[in-house]
Amino acid sequence: MLRVRRLGTVPYDEAYALQRALAARARDDYLLVLEHPHVFTLGVRADPANVLGDPAALGADLVRTDRGGDVTYHGPGQLVVYPIVTVADHPSSGRDHVGRLEQVVIDALAALGVAGAGRLAGYPGIWVDPDEPSAAKVAAIGVRTIRSADGRRRTLHGTAINVDCDLSMFGQIVPCGISDRPVTSLAASGHSVSIDAVADAVIERAVAEWGASGAADERAVMARRPLAQPVELRGGTEERAPLRRLRQAGVDPSAGMPVTVRKPPWLRVQARMGEDYRSVARTISSLSLATVCEEAGCPNIYECWAEGTATFMVNGSRCTRACGFCQVDTAHPLPLDEGEPDRVAEAVARMNLAHAVVTCVARDDLADGGAGAIAATVQAIRRRRPTATVETLISDCKGDRHAIGLVLAARPDIFNHNIETVARLQRAVRPSAGYARSLAVLARAADAGLVVKSGLMVGLGETEDEVVATLADLAAVGVRIATIGQYLRPSARHLPVARWWSPAEFDRLKAAGLGVGLDHVEASPLTRSSYHARDAADAVRRKTERSLEVG
Repeated sequence: MLRVRRLGTVPYDEAYALQRALAARARDDYLLVLEHPHVFTLGVRADPANVLGDPAALGADLVRTDRGGDVTYHGPGQLVVYPIVTVADHPSSGRDHVGRLEQVVIDALAALGVAGAGRLAGYPGIWVDPDEPSAAKVAAIGVRTIRSADGRRRTLHGTAINVDCDLSMFGQIVPCGISDRPVTSLAASGHSVSIDAVADAVIERAVAEWGASGAADERAVMARRPLAQPVELRGGTEERAPLRRLRQAGVDPSAGMPVTVRKPPWLRVQARMGEDYRSVARTISSLSLATVCEEAGCPNIYECWAEGTATFMVNGSRCTRACGFCQVDTAHPLPLDEGEPDRVAEAVARMNLAHAVVTCVARDDLADGGAGAIAATVQAIRRRRPTATVETLISDCKGDRHAIGLVLAARPDIFNHNIETVARLQRAVRPSAGYARSLAVLARAADAGLVVKSGLMVGLGETEDEVVATLADLAAVGVRIATIGQYLRPSARHLPVARWWSPAEFDRLKAAGLGVGLDHVEASPLTRSSYHARDAADAVRRKTERSLEVG
C-alpha cells in the first residue's frame, strides 16, 4: 500500500527524521506531501561557495543533508513531495527512481495545463519550455536510497515544485550549482494554479506509479490557511477560534453533544475513596507534588490511586499551551522547582512503586521545554528506587533535537509522547503542535533504542479509518505501545464530544493496532495514557525477551 500523508508546513529536520524512520521501519510505502519554512539545503556534493548570502539574515536555516545534488531552497509556496517507496535492488535503482519521479511531475503539470514542462538534456529537474533558450527550472529533484530494517531498498528525499514561492530566495544561492540557467515558478511563468491543485495532480500520478497495491490518503489541515469565517451565535457573539478550527477540519461543532449530556453506562465511574486512595493523596499532598490524575480530571483516579499508582506531573502545574481538549491550568507558569525531582523520587519510594510514570506540562517558555527537569526526575528516581522502571510522557519540546536529546540521554524505560488525534484534526485539537512533529519526536526515540509509546483520543469527529491510519503511522516510526480512549469534555469551554465510541469499537481498534504492527494496544472507553502502564511495559518486555530467545 502507498500511504499518502498531506502534512501542511513541516520544518526540514522534522520531515527528514520522519522520512528516515519510515524508510527504515514502515511496512508500507509512503508519500509525504508538504511545505517547508524557509531553508537552504546542501546535498552530499554541494559546493559551499554556491551559498552566496547569509541564510540566517533571511530568516532561513542552512542544512546539510544526504541527498544528491548541490544547494537548493525550500519555502512557503513550494510543494515538496517525498516518496518513501521500495525500489529494485540494483545499483541503478536510484537513477531509475529519479526518472519515474520526473515523469510523475511532468504528467501532473501537463494535466494542469502546463504543457511546456519537461526534461532539459544535461540538466536535472523539470524545466518550463526546455526546448527554448529561455528554459527555466520549475522543479528540483534529489534522491538517495537506503536499506530498510528488513533488507529492502527504500528511497529518501524527492522533488520540490515551485508553485508560487519567493523566487528572490534563489538569488541567494547558485541553485543546484547551475549558474547559466534561471529558476522560475508556475505563477511566474504564467500558470495560475493553487498549491492544493498541484498536490492533487501529483498525488494522482504518484498513486498510479507506486500504489499498485492500493493507496490511503490522509490530510492535515494546513496551518498557513486562514481560519474559517466566524459564525454568529445566539446573542450576537462570534464563534470562538477553537470551534472555527474544528469546523474548518470538517466537523460541525454545533452538532456535538452538550456538556450536560448523560454519559453512557460504560463511561460512568464509581468514586472509591478507601484507605489506599487516601494514602496516595496524603503522599502527594505532603510532598507538594502535582499529578495529571488530578490536574487533567482523569476518570481512572479512583482505580489507580486505590492500587497505589499515580502519574506525577513535573515542571509545575501551569501549561504554556491551550489545547482544545485539556483542562490543565494555562496561567503564566512559575519558575521551576529545583527540589521537585527529589520529591517525586521520594514519593515513588514511599509508594513502593514498581513502575513510575512522569509527565509534564508544556513549558514553551523554557529554552529546553522543561526537558532537563524531566531527565533530572528520571535520574532522581533511579537513585532513590533503582528497581523501579520509569516511563516519561513528554511534550514535543517544539521539536527541538537538543531538548528531546536530554530526555533520551536519561534512558527512560518507556518513552511516551501522545499524538492525541488524527492528522485532519491536529490543528483544531492542539494548534501549537503538529502531526509530523509528533511522529518525528517518536521516531527519534525509537532511533535511540528506547521502547516508544503514544496515545490518542477518539470522539472528536474522526473516522475509524483515520484512527487506524494513525496507528499505522505510529507503528511505522517505531512506536510499540499505543493507548486509545474516549475524549471527555472537561467544560463548556472545551471542544465538544462528537460521539461516544462503544466498547466493541474499541475492541476493533485494538485488533487493528495489533494488525498494523504495534506490540501492545490498550483500548477502552476509559483508557488514558498511563492506564495500566505497568502491564503494557511488562507485556512489551516479555515480547522482547521471547524475540531474543528465538533469535
